[in-house]
Amino acid sequence: MQYVGVSLLAGGASVLTTAITTFMVNARHMFYSISMIDTYKDAGKYKPYMIFTLTDETYSLLCDGDTPDREHADLYRFLVSMFNYSYWITGCVLGSLLGAVIPFSTAGIEFSMTALFIASFTEQWLNTHDHISALTGLFSTLVCLILFGPERFLIPAMLVMTLVLTLLRGRVEKRA
Repeated sequence: MQYVGVSLLAGGASVLTTAITTFMVNARHMFYSISMIDTYKDAGKYKPYMIFTLTDETYSLLCDGDTPDREHADLYRFLVSMFNYSYWITGCVLGSLLGAVIPFSTAGIEFSMTALFIASFTEQWLNTHDHISALTGLFSTLVCLILFGPERFLIPAMLVMTLVLTLLRGRVEKRA
């Protein structure tokens, strides 16, 4: 939302438009959270912080549930969350400070989020035998992109994915 927010503010968007856009862009975190319920359910004292720090990068690293040490899985997830969040905060502060004094072209940087999602998708595809979730995401996104256009497809696609995966939940869980 940082990238979108700057564009909205620079373009003179209203507070209401900015608030609605912020909600819609960040709605993906609801889907991240839903998929992490089982992973975080027994995290004890780490759970509130891990919920708070569930960023795109953290989700990408933790969504497959694999940890190097099963005995300390919650500690591992906590540390991944803490370091990712610390890197994000540090990067934002440094970017803000250095961006004001060092000339830097941001042309093409908007692709970074697309690249992150492609990397996350590829990792999940390679690590699972059942691709129902991935295929549901792909087909839902494609259909909604065609039906609603590039400016309005995201929320309908997420709703369709949620509906389809909810209906297929028993089948997906049996195969997992």
